[in-house]
Amino acid sequence: MRNCAVWMRVSTDEQNAENQEAGIRQFCEAHGLTIVRTFVVYGSAWSGSPEYRAELAAMMDDAWKGEYSTIVAWSLDRITRKGAEDALRLIRQLRERDCVLLSVQESWLSGSPEIQDVLVSFAGWMAEQESARRSERTRAGLERARAAGVKLGGRKPGAKDKKPRKRRSAAA
Repeated sequence: MRNCAVWMRVSTDEQNAENQEAGIRQFCEAHGLTIVRTFVVYGSAWSGSPEYRAELAAMMDDAWKGEYSTIVAWSLDRITRKGAEDALRLIRQLRERDCVLLSVQESWLSGSPEIQDVLVSFAGWMAEQESARRSERTRAGLERARAAGVKLGGRKPGAKDKKPRKRRSAAA
């Protein structure tokens, strides 16, 4: 049995990390992996929150110490959503620590390093393309609604935010 760490992330309060846990545990058992550490992050992989960065750093440090040789995630997008370059950087940093990343949902991730790099690059490119298409479809739908005279979004006059909004500065 090899030691592994589990990485789980959920984006919203409505999601539950336990939804990933059963499948991950089955995967580890089927692959002869002993779970020695679990990392759970609540929040977006896009934002790079302090919690996300701290857990990622702890995962890398423990891998460097040799506490485990495998990281198991439900899927690659549970660790990063920043595209192919970020995913490849993460996978290469793990390799430097003699650690591999496995995904319950993406069996192709367990191939040789060369094949893994090609497939991660392609998957990242595909995800970016799908995101761009989704944005285009959304814009087209909003424009069609505006053209039809539909008043879109916004708050009613005098309404207040229920939660403070996250705002980006002009320099960001």
